[in-house]
Amino acid sequence: MTHDSDGMTSANDGGAVDWDAQAAVFDEQPDHGLRDPAVRRAWAHRLRAWLPRRAGDVLDLGCGTGSLSLLAAEQGHRVTGVDLSPAMVRLARQKPAGRDAVFLVGDAAAPPIGERRFDAVLVRHVLWTLPDPARVLRHWCGLLRPGGRLVLVEGVWGSVTPVGIPAERLTALLAPVAGRVRVERLSDDASLWGGEVTDERYALVVPVP
Repeated sequence: MTHDSDGMTSANDGGAVDWDAQAAVFDEQPDHGLRDPAVRRAWAHRLRAWLPRRAGDVLDLGCGTGSLSLLAAEQGHRVTGVDLSPAMVRLARQKPAGRDAVFLVGDAAAPPIGERRFDAVLVRHVLWTLPDPARVLRHWCGLLRPGGRLVLVEGVWGSVTPVGIPAERLTALLAPVAGRVRVERLSDDASLWGGEVTDERYALVVPVP
């Protein structure tokens, strides 16, 4: 396995995945659709710890079918979800049922939100697909209001040709734009994934001044 200068495997090509084609089966993964009540509760518990305690504006980038967006909205936040796949966004828009969540088609690296700023930016399993993560991280931090926080859920998946970004490398990329970074290891919490996992999964919670 070789690595590029951003600490991600050279085999990474998340942008080449046809996410529209994946949309119909996306929610079949336990941590995507959150259809299992225990998995849903586990993610809800984590979001309460990661997102601001007071209701605020949350930007969910690479939101997929909107499962985490809706959990955040259920906790009182006003959520804007952005995904590059129109098919994913269509499915997300079918879920809100009156909750305070809107979904937009757009690039997570340059979301179509104009001059809006947010209390939290939530990104799960997206950064590893992007070609210039350092630049993207700077941009995401710039979307936050003073005192906001960036929440990143990432990992390294697979044993033969792993893809992803290690926590140590992502922490280093954040050093120029953030101070204290909290790392939470998630691999040993089977309730999040619907079963045991052996690869690296983690969350970084990054307060931005």
